[in-house]
Amino acid sequence: MTRQVSFTRLEQAQLPGFRERLDRAESPDEVRRFFAETMATLLSDALGTAGAVRYDDVALSPDAPDGYELAPAVRAVQGFAGIWNDSDLPRIVGDFARVAEKRFRHLAGNPERTEAKTRHKDGKR
Repeated sequence: MTRQVSFTRLEQAQLPGFRERLDRAESPDEVRRFFAETMATLLSDALGTAGAVRYDDVALSPDAPDGYELAPAVRAVQGFAGIWNDSDLPRIVGDFARVAEKRFRHLAGNPERTEAKTRHKDGKR
């Protein structure tokens, strides 16, 4: 029987800030950026090496089966495969992707409202 490692502690540390940032996101691009930044931090923490995963290595991809894509460079990081296969990390990243995807689709589906909100904040009408 294989032993599964749990990263729920890392998940719980990142989740409140991630949700707050998504709530403040004003465009689909911001949602993508917030997801990538949060996942880079979470994966680097899981690997135990600061900066092991960069912002460009993780992407929100609403059309992908899992909702996200990992760059080959991430999969090539020493120890990644073992951690990924023997932990709850795929579930955690998938959960974050689903939350981000929901906000992404909402903002992408209402561009006029998003644009009006941005103009109103800038003092323009």
